Amino acid sequence: MAAKGNENLMGAAAYLLGFITGIVFLLVEKQSKFVRFHAMQSTLLFGGVFVVNIALGFIPILGWMTGLLLSLVAFILWIVLMWKAFQGEMYHVPYVGDLAEKQLAKMK
Repeated sequence: MAAKGNENLMGAAAYLLGFITGIVFLLVEKQSKFVRFHAMQSTLLFGGVFVVNIALGFIPILGWMTGLLLSLVAFILWIVLMWKAFQGEMYHVPYVGDLAEKQLAKMK
């Protein structure tokens, strides 16, 4: 098992490129529940934001403005989640965190 500081860094890195690094860490990390949780939460949260932003892009003006607001919220969440993981906290985004844990339980 990785050292605690290394686990925290890997948990934070799971958010670095959104759902892309989330998927990579899910495929690579098999031991640490902490890293796998953050990787799954990153994949679900930022994958969902990506899909919603694409859909909003097809709606003129109101969709674009909503997409900009969503992107701002996602950016703030991205910073907060990386910081929380780096601090060693298993922070759950409402609904998404619970969903991430359920998905991880199914993968065992």
